[in-house]
Amino acid sequence: MSTSRARGAVVVGVDATPGAGLALAWAADEAALRRLPLHVVLAADVPGLEGGSAELTSLWTSWGPAVRTVYATVLEEARDFAVGRHPGLTVVAELADGSPADVLRARAPGSAMVVIGSRHRGIVRDLFSRESVGEPLVSHAPCPVVVVREPELVSHAPPQVVVGVDGSAVSMEAVRFAFEEAAFREARVIAVSAWQPPHPRDLALEDAEDAEDEVRRILAESTAGWQEKYPQVDIRHAVVRGHPVRVLSDAAQWAVLLVAGSRGLGGFSGLLLGSVSQGLMHHAPCPVVIVPHPARNGDA
Repeated sequence: MSTSRARGAVVVGVDATPGAGLALAWAADEAALRRLPLHVVLAADVPGLEGGSAELTSLWTSWGPAVRTVYATVLEEARDFAVGRHPGLTVVAELADGSPADVLRARAPGSAMVVIGSRHRGIVRDLFSRESVGEPLVSHAPCPVVVVREPELVSHAPPQVVVGVDGSAVSMEAVRFAFEEAAFREARVIAVSAWQPPHPRDLALEDAEDAEDEVRRILAESTAGWQEKYPQVDIRHAVVRGHPVRVLSDAAQWAVLLVAGSRGLGGFSGLLLGSVSQGLMHHAPCPVVIVPHPARNGDA
């Protein structure tokens, strides 16, 4: 089993919990689609060992080697699964010491993306719990983070990639990722802008119409250049009044992927994506990609 790092790889976190194949399968498919290596990582973490009691330390000293053997077996099975699913795929398997969040975050720089499972599927232990994996990654990773949630409904033909747009720099990165992914998947892009006025009762009808026109303008301008770069990708626009989590989740009911920025910086009230990225990871009906701000990406 190789333990070397794979630059430019699709990184996926796995563990020994039941149903751990969902994120692994998605990551293997994505790596094969993009012709990239797959880096399978299992974090050998023992919560509470550092600074813990002497009894816990003694217990780990006794049982640690056996536990690591189990981890190594799980990792080898994960590697075999990926290779069997896509013969010819380059797969690097790594058993690393540390918490899943720290281990995956350390491997994010230089990677194409980091893939984890949602807590409902149990791919990565304790996702979104006190020892969260998803939230630290989204906050600090310099590459896209994918939270794999099994689609609730069968996708349309052609497949749909939904992207949230607010005109900010990070949402432009989300649009770029969405078009790129759609080109690989021969999918349609559904670009969605959700908006809501700060005080709906005080907004006159003509003001609401002007506001929606401005949102439509931002949406069209945000996707125009990418339509030229990817003329083979069909694009649909949607402007919906409502909370972004609800609007984007509803739009993604039939999608194969939902893409959003980690933190919106646009000035138009109600369009910011940063406040909803966490909500999308918890509630979206399909796999979610959270794309980092380009400044953070540049630090990779």
